[in-house]
Amino acid sequence: MAIDTSSSISGIMTTAQYNAQKAATPQSTSMGQSEFLTLFTTQLKNQDPTDPVKNEAFVAQLAQFSQLEATTAMKTSMNSLVSSMSNDRMLGAASLMGKQVAVPDGPVQVTDTTVAQGTINVPTGADGIQLQVFDSNGILVRTQIMGAQKPGDVTLAWDGMTDGGQAAANGTYRYVATVNSQGVMSKPTVNTYATVTGVSSAGTSDGTMLLEVAGGKTVNLADVKRIVN
Repeated sequence: MAIDTSSSISGIMTTAQYNAQKAATPQSTSMGQSEFLTLFTTQLKNQDPTDPVKNEAFVAQLAQFSQLEATTAMKTSMNSLVSSMSNDRMLGAASLMGKQVAVPDGPVQVTDTTVAQGTINVPTGADGIQLQVFDSNGILVRTQIMGAQKPGDVTLAWDGMTDGGQAAANGTYRYVATVNSQGVMSKPTVNTYATVTGVSSAGTSDGTMLLEVAGGKTVNLADVKRIVN
């Protein structure tokens, strides 16, 4: 008589049936409160009666489990808080759409009616400032000389003309400032005003927000020094 090895005999589960049941049963990868209590109870039942575990040891195990459970709950809460704050930052940055922000070494946009201004900071003032304007190919198109300036922020306003006396073509340019202060020459960073055209997240865990401005430059929101209407 042939024996069917695919079915159980006398209530004994075959290997195939065991594997199928195991695959259909969700497997937990972490120990929860019920699993710990089961393990704890099993430990009590199977301890050596001649050398039982002291009460202090059981209390210590319970304390460790409680601490681990509290830490896990705190981590979950912190992740939720970080996610919520990231959404708030995105909404806050979106309110800058259409506004002008001061972008470090940002693009200088020239249109038929406007030329973007820039600012530099001269903490000790300046005996003189040289402003150079370069086009998108890095070619110098204009040099302007400014006189003495008081300490603080100085506005750089290009007249929109080339050194040849012609109006500069519409497009993207770049400012470079050279400051002479008390006989010391320096090239401070020029913050150029540009219009915000988009907002995005850098995709990092610290929630960095990026602003896209006219002219194709992207700047970290944390680097923006000034916002104007």
